[in-house]
Amino acid sequence: MFRRRMTLAYLLSAVATLSIAACGAETVDDPAASEASGYPITVANCGRDVTVRSAPQRIASLNQSSTEILLSLGLADRIAGTSTWTDPVLPTLAAANSKINRISDNWPSLEAVLNVEPDFVTSSFTSTIGPAGTVTTPERLRGFGIESYTSPSDCDDKIADDGDGSRSKALTLDIVYREITELARLTGVPAAGVKLIASLKERAANASSTKAAGQSALFWFANSESPYMAGCCGAPGIIANAVGLRNVFEDTKQEWPQINWEEVASRNPDVLVLGDLTRRDQSAESAETKIKFLESHPVTKQMDAVRNKRYIIVTGAELNPSLRTVYGIENVAAGLSRLGLRR
Repeated sequence: MFRRRMTLAYLLSAVATLSIAACGAETVDDPAASEASGYPITVANCGRDVTVRSAPQRIASLNQSSTEILLSLGLADRIAGTSTWTDPVLPTLAAANSKINRISDNWPSLEAVLNVEPDFVTSSFTSTIGPAGTVTTPERLRGFGIESYTSPSDCDDKIADDGDGSRSKALTLDIVYREITELARLTGVPAAGVKLIASLKERAANASSTKAAGQSALFWFANSESPYMAGCCGAPGIIANAVGLRNVFEDTKQEWPQINWEEVASRNPDVLVLGDLTRRDQSAESAETKIKFLESHPVTKQMDAVRNKRYIIVTGAELNPSLRTVYGIENVAAGLSRLGLRR
């Protein structure tokens, strides 16, 4: 998954702890008051069992999506460090996140992770923690007495290939809700998970209450030389289905196939959904850079969506399966309304 996202960079900051009173509508206050008993707790995760014998107190969260779930569950005071970010944190979580140790903006070394003395490690991608993980493997962490959890969205129905993987069937928001439920159970705050999921479900339903009027769309994550466009079945597919758009590359089950511009132009989508990434890892990360490229390239500038400036901007995080995908549904729905393309 992260072949399109990150290169190594190390930026250590001081360890801080945080006790939060409130962090916006997505944050649940006072998780200690909701602590569940009944440990040890075991969940099946990415082909193995993860067992936690007590509520983790020093969590290293190694991807943005995982960190934002933990913050939204009210667990800021238990996050020992975070890493691997594509975008700024959600505004409602910014105050809490600002006081948490940033192990690295990108992939950290295993040594840097161990330096924060975690008792539990979370990630969003097997490319971070997995059989060939850039940081480490679950087995190696267990050798240090540390359990780990990876988002099931990067394992279930996912087929490894030489790119970002393919999917045997389309994702739905249910797998995001499952991740929230499991992390809430493992950390001892199940009631916070229930509350967060209810809020997200309500928002997704409201945003998808009206649909696009039969339009097609292209989802571009990054890279102008060999652009990563969304296939049928990842988070962009969830967004497209929710708002009634047809993804012009719904005929591929690769999550993020690299497609040449001649093929892109031949599909001639009505709308271009552009990832606005703040990292600087590949070409055409920001939405501004993407638009400049589209309007100057001899092939792409002839596309109807470019000539008519039918652009919808979303964050990179919204194009990954996470609670941010609900924000992606809201932002694309609002963009369609702005463009006059909703029924």
